[in-house]
Amino acid sequence: MALRGKVHLYGDHIDTDIIIAARYLNTTDPAELAKHCMEDARDDFLARVQPGDFLVGGENFGCGSSREHAPIAIKAAGISAVVAKSFARIFFRNAINVGLPILESPQAVADARPGDELELELETGTIRNCTQGKTYAAVPFPEFLREIIAAGGMVSYVQTKLP
Repeated sequence: MALRGKVHLYGDHIDTDIIIAARYLNTTDPAELAKHCMEDARDDFLARVQPGDFLVGGENFGCGSSREHAPIAIKAAGISAVVAKSFARIFFRNAINVGLPILESPQAVADARPGDELELELETGTIRNCTQGKTYAAVPFPEFLREIIAAGGMVSYVQTKLP
């Protein structure tokens, strides 16, 4: 499955408080969380995002607290995947749990510019920067993780497996 969208570029150590500030954690409603996604980093983020776009970050993306609100907010804002140099381990797991695809590719991030158009192949881990005509390799997810993401997250995946 290929995903295609534009780059919204951020730097290193984007923590969960930047993704969704603690003052909004009184809700778990994805639509409400989406309204405040990345607002402390860039208050025009939602106005710029089109469904299917990509959030691209540097090292240790998603560090900070273990809240699942962060990947939920990103996904609900219309971001189809996150590409980063590296992810905080708890964010990595939470992203899978909520069905948000994430790929690690330091070189793709180093070359990315705001507004570049990317195409991601989750099955192969291929990242194409269509704007620059460059291709990068990320480690693809094993099939069972792709199934969790395709199901929309862990809860939906488990529901499909129950009798």
